Formats: sequence, structure tokens, C-alpha cells
Amino acid sequence: MDFEPYRGELVTYCYRMLGSFHEAEDLVQETLLRAWKARDRYDSTRASLRTWLYRIATNVCLTALEGRARRPLPSGLGAPSDDPGAPLTPAYDIPWLQPFPDTRFGTEARADLRLAWVAAVQVLPPRQRAVLVLREVLEFTAAEVATQLGTTVPAVNSALQRARAALVEVGDAGEVTEPDDPEVRAVVQRYLRAFEAADVPALVRLLTDDAILEMPPVPLWYRGRHDYGLFMRRVFDLRGTGWQMRRLAANGQPALAAYAPEPDGGHRLHTLQVLTITGGRVAHNVVFADPHVFQVFDLPPGIPSAKSRPVR
Repeated sequence: MDFEPYRGELVTYCYRMLGSFHEAEDLVQETLLRAWKARDRYDSTRASLRTWLYRIATNVCLTALEGRARRPLPSGLGAPSDDPGAPLTPAYDIPWLQPFPDTRFGTEARADLRLAWVAAVQVLPPRQRAVLVLREVLEFTAAEVATQLGTTVPAVNSALQRARAALVEVGDAGEVTEPDDPEVRAVVQRYLRAFEAADVPALVRLLTDDAILEMPPVPLWYRGRHDYGLFMRRVFDLRGTGWQMRRLAANGQPALAAYAPEPDGGHRLHTLQVLTITGGRVAHNVVFADPHVFQVFDLPPGIPSAKSRPVR
């Protein structure tokens, strides 16, 4: 029995359930270990190997979620701040939503991996969350999901209805933007150049009127081009000009790794920024400053200055 072909899709499933890439990898390892130990009890006449593995993964996720608080983004915790000069005090006691590194696992899924969608799903009770993902994302039948959850088809259908209604109340989870779309790439490239030059007016011109900026683990967030621009002015005043950026992809969205200038001429990794592009503008920027996030994306901690680089 070869379980490895299913590892990638199981990681994305567990990530949607928990909002943490680190935990998703650990839970998939636990899933495959349980499957290996129970392989003699697997009955191919009752379920496909994939369905059986998802049943184990669902139980592992539901156990992990017992008594856990949801993983939010700052915009899910309260109103936006109206003070771009507010202290940037991290809240490490909050289990923040983490981004998903697209390059780690090949996946064609886009809409159901974007940050806004995963954040919205976190408001659901764990079993409703499982039903929604299994039915609407992974397209298992109601009967298969009932078996995976040890319940009935009517109970699955009822849970799915409640989950859909709850997501409607949360509001629009954002549009899907493909990182490789030519228009999106052009917008990201202009944003990258403006950021590297610390050109606040150019950045602001690339924003939608109600653009959102948030920065976990700092619980503050801002809405609107004006406050976004004032905050970026503050960042550049503190950290200087001459930034370097690297293009990435996260959660099926364009992303940038921002390297701040250092006194010695090099650059130090500052943040990972996940962008939502809507109508040729930046509508949302989630800025991650957690070193654990950087490790997931295999980002180098620094870029040496040109003077210190070896001559080839």
C-alpha cells in the first residue's frame, strides 16, 4: 500500500482544517502512521484507499481541534485602527492563521486555499468545517462524508447547510487571483518596484480605495489608501530606502518576500507579504513577520551586500 501519492492533498486538507502549515504536516504524518498500522484492516470493497485515508485524516484533525481557539487574521478580531502610528506590539498568545507555500506541494486548488477563504472557514465548528471541505472542495459524496465522520447523510446535509449560511454571514472571502495572470504579474511588479524604492505615492496609486493592510502577529489592521500610505511612510522612515523584494506564491496568490536594508549594506528578511489583486489593484496585503513562516517558505535570512559577495 503506497500512501505517499496522497501526502500533498492530505496536507492541503489538514491546512484548510487548522490554518497552520506546520500542524498540517505533523497531522498528515500521524495520519499515515495510523494508516500503516491499520493497513491489515483496510477493506477495498467498502472504500477506496483515498476515501479511507481522508477518514483517518478527518479524525486526526478533529481530535487536534478539540478545545482549540480558531486561527484568525487581525481583521477577524475587531475594527480597523485609525492610528497609523500606534505601537506595533505582537500578540504571541493568539494562534494566528499561517500562509501556505504553493511550491511545497503541487495543487490545482486556488479558491479554497486563498487566505480570506481559509480565515472564513476557521469560524465554523470543526465538524461543519470538515463537512464543507470534504463535500464542496474535495467533492466526496454525502454518503462518503457520513462514513468518514461516523454520522448520517441527513446530518451531513444539515451541517453543510449551516456551514454555507455561516460563510454568507462572514461576507465575501475575496476574489481568486492567479499569480501567473499577466495583469496580476504586472501589478505585482509595479508594487515591487515602488516598495523597493520606498515610493509611498506610487504604492498608494496601486491600491483600491478600501485596501486592507494587516500584519500578524501584530493585532492591528488598517483599511483605506490613506491609512495604508501613512503606515508605509512610517515603515520607510524607520527602516530606510533601498529594499529588495523576491516574488513568491502563497495560498494560490502572489506574494513577496521583503528584505530591509542593513547598515552594512546587506539586507535582512523583514516580512512575507501575501497580496490579493482585484481589478488591477492591490485590495489586501497580509504581512507576516513570524520567523516560523519564513522557514516554511525556505527563505534565506539575509542578502549580503554586493561588496561582500564573492567574485565569480
